[in-house]
Amino acid sequence: MKDKIKLDIVSDVVCPWCIIGYKHLSAAIESLGIENQINIEWQPFELNPDMPAEGENLVEHVARKYGASKADSERARAQITQAGADYGFTFNYFPEMKIVNTFDAHVLLTYAHSIGRQTELKMRLFEAFFSEQKDVSKPEVLIEAAIQVGIAEDEAAAAIKSKQLQTTVKLRESNWLSLGIDGVPTVIINGSQALTGAHPEHSFKAALKKVIAQANQ
Repeated sequence: MKDKIKLDIVSDVVCPWCIIGYKHLSAAIESLGIENQINIEWQPFELNPDMPAEGENLVEHVARKYGASKADSERARAQITQAGADYGFTFNYFPEMKIVNTFDAHVLLTYAHSIGRQTELKMRLFEAFFSEQKDVSKPEVLIEAAIQVGIAEDEAAAAIKSKQLQTTVKLRESNWLSLGIDGVPTVIINGSQALTGAHPEHSFKAALKKVIAQANQ
């Protein structure tokens, strides 16, 4: 196949199914042996764009937003934890866990794409939030994650404050919403086929094989 397959992954760093879906997608790519034929760009989506700086307790948030009972919430977290463990990702839920504002994280991720560090930073932020119980709305947490994937501290700090990058994120978020994407993760293949939700590995594999077959016709 001559041209790379472009995957736009619309997601949020506090969305557990986004990391699970990516693990499924990554496994499908590896199974097909096409790692060098894939071009991934993570696209911004805020599950809670109006979330205040102090955040909201996770259990209370799920009850308010989705009407889930405490028992429902506990079952969902157990399911998510197992789904992550199946693909080597640790979910470390705790009683005081909060859903937080993720706008600055998306701003930093947009910068990271420009220097080829976006996927590494995205994985680092998933781990920071879900595995390490860190608040990814805090600039110091974001900068620490950036440093850990090879981005200079001053670059990361400047990126978070960049008005140009902030505007870019807002425009991209609006664009995805205008295209009817209101759930994450959503994986768009070559700008056309969209798969919404944490599809199983075999679904991603089938979709990618179809694209490869079409390209080789």
